[in-house]
Amino acid sequence: MVWPMPESEPEPEEEIANEGERRRRRAQFLRELNEAKALRDRVQPRRARAARMRRQMRMRTFRW
Repeated sequence: MVWPMPESEPEPEEEIANEGERRRRRAQFLRELNEAKALRDRVQPRRARAARMRRQMRMRTFRW
C-alpha cells in the first residue's frame, strides 16, 4: 500500500490566518451555544430551574 505524502508545513502567515479564522468560528459557535441555552431556559423554565439547582448542589459539594 502506498501512503500519501505528508502535506508541507503551512507558511507562518497562513498559520496566523488559520488561527484567526479558527478563533472566529469558535467564538461564533460559543455565541450560538449560549443563545441556544438561553432559549431552552426560556422555553422550559421548570427544567432550567432544576438544572440550575443541580449545578448549585454540585458546586457546593466541592467547596471546603
